[in-house]
Amino acid sequence: IMLIGEPYWRQLPATDEIAKACGVSSTTDFLTLPGLVSAFDELGYDVVEMVLADQEGWDRYEAAKWLTMRRWLEANPDDDFAAEVRAELNIAPKRHVTYAREYFGWGVFALIAR
Repeated sequence: IMLIGEPYWRQLPATDEIAKACGVSSTTDFLTLPGLVSAFDELGYDVVEMVLADQEGWDRYEAAKWLTMRRWLEANPDDDFAAEVRAELNIAPKRHVTYAREYFGWGVFALIAR
């Protein structure tokens, strides 16, 4: 059994601009859930189990990253990466609730090769 954690589109963004607002480069960066399961099939794997994150679980996952960034900034205010981390912390919560929360899904898939 092989376990794969993979993001997917809960709903496909209508434009690449919306995809970019989600923090990715284009709509082709991920597949939809049916597309992802089909891709596993085309690669010769049976999906034998899957666990999908719900939006609340995704919220907790993302928010934990924000807290980690905040704590890191407090501990490392003079680090060379502090400005970059601060910029990400400024935008990440807004990006998540405005775009990513509605568009992204994530799952762990158990696969067995045929």
